[in-house]
Amino acid sequence: MKAMENLSVQSSMIKARAFKLGFDGCGIARADMLKDDAIYLSEWLSRRYHAGMAYMKKYTDVRADPSKLVEDACSVISLLLNYYPDKTQIDPEAPVVAKYAYGRDYHKVVKNKLKRLLNYIDSEIAPANGRVFVDSAPVLQKAWAARAGLGWIGKNTCLIAPQMGSFCFIGTMIVNIPLHYDEVVTASCGDCTLCMEACPTQAIVAPRVLDARRCIAYLTIENQSGIPEELAGKLQNRVFGCDICQDVCPWNHRAVAHQEKDIEPLPGILEMSRFDWHKMDEEQFDRMFKGSAVKRTGFAGMKRNLDFIKPRNF
Repeated sequence: MKAMENLSVQSSMIKARAFKLGFDGCGIARADMLKDDAIYLSEWLSRRYHAGMAYMKKYTDVRADPSKLVEDACSVISLLLNYYPDKTQIDPEAPVVAKYAYGRDYHKVVKNKLKRLLNYIDSEIAPANGRVFVDSAPVLQKAWAARAGLGWIGKNTCLIAPQMGSFCFIGTMIVNIPLHYDEVVTASCGDCTLCMEACPTQAIVAPRVLDARRCIAYLTIENQSGIPEELAGKLQNRVFGCDICQDVCPWNHRAVAHQEKDIEPLPGILEMSRFDWHKMDEEQFDRMFKGSAVKRTGFAGMKRNLDFIKPRNF
């Protein structure tokens, strides 16, 4: 019993430090195999819903087994960082950028906090071997966050945190020390299908099943080829990413503005007009989006997207 109490105290200390570092959620799960998620992934890949993301077919065994990433893995710590902005783009006709990409590249921001938390665990909790991940390795981060009691996977495949909604970055840490594990939260989408109905390209083909071949976020970011002509007029002016399924989600009605200065909007991005976007050259693109996730699509990809949504009379 005393050992269990000690694990509970240590876990509480980790969570307290996580919040001190600026995270908005922290949950802990036992580092077991993700058997059900592995089956889901296999079926999803077999339907080619991963589109051109060939990397999703690699290391599928690693994605479901944390011990293949950290020897003697015991615990998976999931962290949430709210990124909901207090301001959005000013020009209602400007090409739309997903809210997560307004500021500095979140990978660096979240990973820096994760490393600081791991150092704290190693020095103040117990000697620990561990690794941290932010969309950069074969880790099913949403599945682990759900296992850690931080929320559930919504019908739009986003993690929904009951106190914050889905506008959250997820960070994951795998460590080789035992901790106290959190209870899973019951999914609470009910009969709501607003996200599925709102998707203009019908990319959500079933509850919690996304066909990336039709997903605006994939098509405007990861996609290395042209955007299918059959989707012309259906991107709703999106030029990098898409928040449509999140914007209509009732759980996001309670979203509040983040307090993280490192992801504040880049200077000038919210003020760009429709004209500014469509007349932007490569030098302007590089200057405006230096250090931003928007650079992922590259200038050529951005021009492709802009050309695809450009009004005929522009």
